[in-house]
Amino acid sequence: MSKVTDILNEVFDDESYLTCEDLVETGLVDSFEMMEIVEALEDEFDIEISGRDIVPENFANVATIEALVEKYL
Repeated sequence: MSKVTDILNEVFDDESYLTCEDLVETGLVDSFEMMEIVEALEDEFDIEISGRDIVPENFANVATIEALVEKYL
């Protein structure tokens, strides 16, 4: 399991997010959860995610969130 998945396990009550194609579109992630994820990612990876990257497309699923983190490493 990746560090990103570990973080998401703390945000979500179950693992349905693992098979979801678009977390934002399905309503699993709203702006509050998005910011919670951003803060956790920044803390875990010691990065600072730009506001311009805090957009729904970067939080659609585990792969897009991992790609966002990779951009800052």
